[in-house]
Amino acid sequence: MIEASAPAAPIIEPEPLNSDVVARGRHEFAVLLGEFRRTAVLVPTDADDSPLTGDFGGIRWIYAFSNESALARFAIARGEGGREWPYQRLLGARLLDAAVPAVGVPCGVALDVGTEGEGVLFPPVVGIVPEAAAVDAEAAGTSGDGETRA
Repeated sequence: MIEASAPAAPIIEPEPLNSDVVARGRHEFAVLLGEFRRTAVLVPTDADDSPLTGDFGGIRWIYAFSNESALARFAIARGEGGREWPYQRLLGARLLDAAVPAVGVPCGVALDVGTEGEGVLFPPVVGIVPEAAAVDAEAAGTSGDGETRA
């Protein structure tokens, strides 16, 4: 007896990204970045008053929070909700333009980590951090010192 073979599962090809969708996403991120740069955020500090950071994917991330509730959710998620969390209030622009380059290694800002579905990452790339601190400065056609290369 010959058994019928099951039909092969259809191959589903992903749809190419629509240029309008990409443009809209870039615009929305630019608006979010501008808002972040103009807003004071809470930056928890460690024992020597340095910003609290975490390393992930070869990048150091400075933790920042939009309000005390977001910081509290982060503390609870770490199992450290019962202790005091000292923090500084800094403008997002100061974090991106001064704190990130001062770290000395690839560094970005992680906003509201621990807040499900609401966190935002500002990676160390051209257009977000100064070119001297951007990991993609050379690929973006700059030298990392702000000068465009031909």
